Amino acid sequence: MSAAREQVLADLRERIAALSGGTAKRVGCLSFGVPEIDAVLPGGGLAYGALHEFAGGGSGTVDGSAAALFAAGVAARTKGQIVWCLTRPDLFMPALAQAGLHPKRVVFVEGDKEEDVLASMEECLSYGGLGAVVGELVRLPMTASRRLQLAPEKTGTMAVAVRRWRRQTEANDFGQPTASTTRWRVSVLPSEDLPVPGVGRARWLLELMRSRAGECAEFEIGACDDKGRIHLSPGSGDRSNTSRRSLYSA
Repeated sequence: MSAAREQVLADLRERIAALSGGTAKRVGCLSFGVPEIDAVLPGGGLAYGALHEFAGGGSGTVDGSAAALFAAGVAARTKGQIVWCLTRPDLFMPALAQAGLHPKRVVFVEGDKEEDVLASMEECLSYGGLGAVVGELVRLPMTASRRLQLAPEKTGTMAVAVRRWRRQTEANDFGQPTASTTRWRVSVLPSEDLPVPGVGRARWLLELMRSRAGECAEFEIGACDDKGRIHLSPGSGDRSNTSRRSLYSA
């Protein structure tokens, strides 16, 4: 069975289960606090108890720094401890703290293989009581994404997959269908100008590439502040229905 057909069947099964009352009860959404963004998301934000994918774009496709910072900002605004699963322990923690995610809230789980990351994510999502479970992944097969989508439905924990590739060619995998509720791409833009000389606040191009029961859109936003919040850049508008800084240490 092709991946595209499997995706269609998976969505159909979920809709049928919802009509028959067979799915777990949703526990709400995490609002961005930006009306233009929340308006295009079903429920007005990122759904808890669901899987969300973030990937870097442009020059940050491989290192995924902007995507990881965006994920950190999302995790920072949830309540409870955060589990971050990875195979390469090279995250720069002060950068996560600048995005609102305090080190004391984060438990790192390191694995030798991506299979370990997937298993750790599923176990933590099934445990419950966590704000979010983040996993850095090169590949996210349909079967694995389905497990990561189903596991948090019972606990209400948010699942976040940060797609981080080792080389540019691997990024083609991001076009393959998965069971994630939303899929985002975050690209670095020139920073905002300040009224005085200095380095302005970082800006991102935030693309909502897939939203189940919603529409695609893109926004120019200011990067996460120390509370994990973002804002719409001046002059940026919602462009619905459309399709560089390093976070990691050497």
